Order: sequence, then structure tokens, then C-alpha cells
Amino acid sequence: MQVLRSIPELSRLDGPLFTAIGVFDGVHLGHQAVISTSARQARAAGGTPVVVTFDPHPAKVLRPSEAPHLLTATQHKIALIRDLGVAHLLVVPFDLQFAATPPEEFVRDLVRQARPLRQICVGHEWSFGRNRAGNLALLQKLGAEHQFDVIGIKPVAVDGVVVSSTAIRSAVEKGDFATAAKMLGREYTILGTVKRGVQLGRKLGFPTANLSAHSEQFPPNGVYAAEAKLDGAIFRGVANLGYRPTVETAKSERLLELHFFDLKREIYGEDVEVRFVRFLRPEQKFANVDALIAQIGRDVEAARLL
Repeated sequence: MQVLRSIPELSRLDGPLFTAIGVFDGVHLGHQAVISTSARQARAAGGTPVVVTFDPHPAKVLRPSEAPHLLTATQHKIALIRDLGVAHLLVVPFDLQFAATPPEEFVRDLVRQARPLRQICVGHEWSFGRNRAGNLALLQKLGAEHQFDVIGIKPVAVDGVVVSSTAIRSAVEKGDFATAAKMLGREYTILGTVKRGVQLGRKLGFPTANLSAHSEQFPPNGVYAAEAKLDGAIFRGVANLGYRPTVETAKSERLLELHFFDLKREIYGEDVEVRFVRFLRPEQKFANVDALIAQIGRDVEAARLL
């Protein structure tokens, strides 16, 4: 997949261009409907489909103190979009200057750089541009002016509930992975980068990889049977999510630690995609470290049997 990092780079692509535009946090079924519709229209017309998204999530820039946890950090989102078979992805840098861009100017930038722009496909209620003044009606007006088509994809529903990033975040926060998976069209996963810790797990006899997640939505604290994808291979293990109350004297950073069953090499600095297979038990404080070690052993045994 070719990843472009600025709107002018669209001029490199053979037209006509068919664009699917959105934040696409989670790349859920609603997002997939926008992307697949655009790709299908492009194939039928002999054009080039391009997915357009933004980095970071606009809420992180516009409302940093109120920004929700993400379902997918940018690198995770790029990987998921690649898995859909997308050939061209434009990741537009989102900052305060870009946020102040009038919606008409953003669209005209696309028109100027595409050779030509044939279609824009978005979610039915998508808004964009300064003060979120851009919407489907404005896109249709600009489409008539600049001779490109506009498609607004209606919301996708699962079991009578509209699929949205907000609904999925709520499900994950409750540990309802089944609902999240239905709305995502895949199992919920978190992409984390392995960072060097204090190697407490190694001292306890259960080496762990400490994952630095990228603002993703965590499920409830506790111990989970888990699977992790690393370099395309799947490794089983146990994930611990929480504050390590037995060994930490004060409430510290919420940590995601993963003990692999069959991984022997160092993986510091590498990205790992984690899937929570089954909740095993809540986080708890033990009387002493020996009791903690004994329980970890039982957790590992339970996870191996799944």
C-alpha cells in the first residue's frame, strides 16, 4: 500500500481519483462501507481509489483534555486499512492550522491536486473543516461546482444498534468483546510498542513484555488469556492489565503486560498487536509476593488449557 503524507502528493496518482474520506478510528463496519463503496465505484469507472484520513485524531488537537481513547492509533489504523486491500492511503497531518481551514478550501485543495477528482465518499453525517462547517450538503454543492460526484453512506446497524466508534469504545470498556467484534467486523485488538520496564516479571519467574499503548481504549483491569501478533506470527500468553497493587506502593500508570508462552528472544521497541481471548480474573492485591507468584502460575495454566 502506498501511503501519502500530504494533499499535493495526490498529483502523483493516475486519475480519475475516487476518495473515501473520514477519521476512520477503529475501521469498523461503517467505515468499511465507505471505503468499499468508493473502491467499487472506482473499479467500475477505471479510476484510482484513495482512502483519506487524518493524523492525529482531530479530537486530540481540538479538545485534548476531553479527547476519547482511540480504538486504533494511526499506525494500527494504517495496518487495518492495508488489510482491506487498499492500494493508496493519504494521511493528512492534522494540527491547529489545518483545523482552521475552511471546508471549501480543503475540498478545493483536493480538486487542484487530483488529476481529476471524480468522487468523494463519506459517512452520511460526516463533518469537516473550520468549526465543522462542512457537511454532505456542502460537499454536494461543491461537487456540482467542480464536477465531482458525492456519495453519503448511511449508518450501518448491528442488532438494531448503529455502529459507531463511541459504541465500540463503550463495549470494550465494559469488557463486552462480542459486541465490539460484531461492530468492528473483526476481533478487538490493541497495538502496543514493547518498552523496557523494571523487569519485575523476570524476577518473579514470568518474564513480561511491557506494552506502551497509543491512547487506545482498554478493557476492564484484570488478567486475560491473550494472543499477540508479532511479525505476522501468533503467540499465546497471559495479559495483565492494571496497576500491580501487590508490588506497587502507590497507584501508578496503568500497565499492559504480556507473558508469552513460547517466545524466547528480546522484542524491545517492536510493535505487538494484542487480542484479549478470555477474562480470567479481576486484578487483586495479594498478601505477599509468593502468593502472587502462585496465582500467576495458576493463571498461566488456565490460559494454556484454552
